[in-house]
Amino acid sequence: MERWRGRVALVTGASVGIGAEIAKALVLHGMKVVGCARDVDKIKKLSEECRAAGHSGVLVPYKCDLTNEEEILSMFAYIKVQHQGVDVCINSAGLAHIDTLLNGKTSAWRNMLDVNVIALSVCTREAYQSMKERNVDDGHIININSMSGHRVVSNAETHFYTATKFAVTALTEALRQELREAKTHIRATSISPGVVKTEFVSRLYAENSDKLAVFKKLNSLEAVDVAQAVIYALSAPPHVEVGDIQMHSVAQVV
Repeated sequence: MERWRGRVALVTGASVGIGAEIAKALVLHGMKVVGCARDVDKIKKLSEECRAAGHSGVLVPYKCDLTNEEEILSMFAYIKVQHQGVDVCINSAGLAHIDTLLNGKTSAWRNMLDVNVIALSVCTREAYQSMKERNVDDGHIININSMSGHRVVSNAETHFYTATKFAVTALTEALRQELREAKTHIRATSISPGVVKTEFVSRLYAENSDKLAVFKKLNSLEAVDVAQAVIYALSAPPHVEVGDIQMHSVAQVV
């Protein structure tokens, strides 16, 4: 990770859970991290904790609603002015709603598409353009995917969410192909965790205590486990592309 020291990373969804742990890990390794989310106060608190811990990097909080493209573009403009540009882009933000295909709300489907697919794609595009205009040939784009992006389980409540994660799987591979066609050495990685102990499940099943209790009994992954997978992908030698990491706890069957 030494070659990334002092360089700039964007982490979306950095206020809680996986995104927060990724931001902390990158700061620990000396990177300048722009962490964005709608709840910027939590990132400010995390930034102060990193500073107090004496980490060699820095976490810069940035308020951004990823469902609003103008806010995303403004964020990249800010990064260009303040930090020259993005060398690493980690698309960690994601959400799910309990809405089946047969009875789901269109607004919920659109919200999942806006965050899980469209925002990820806009950030990817803008990060690549930032690298290209500065002749950065060793950048890295990492998408935090899900095991749901690789199989469909018999849980109708999450089928549309699963579809958005299948899209992330396809988009990451398509990105890798386009990067090679562009004759660049920028790398693309998809990291797909199974169930992780974060606020994600608690929010999803806030009104279903029985199902929430089932998930809480699982010996799930920790957010830091996913952050370490990010570090693994980033720390691979420049000629090595870790294209896909699928991970889940030993206790998780599917």
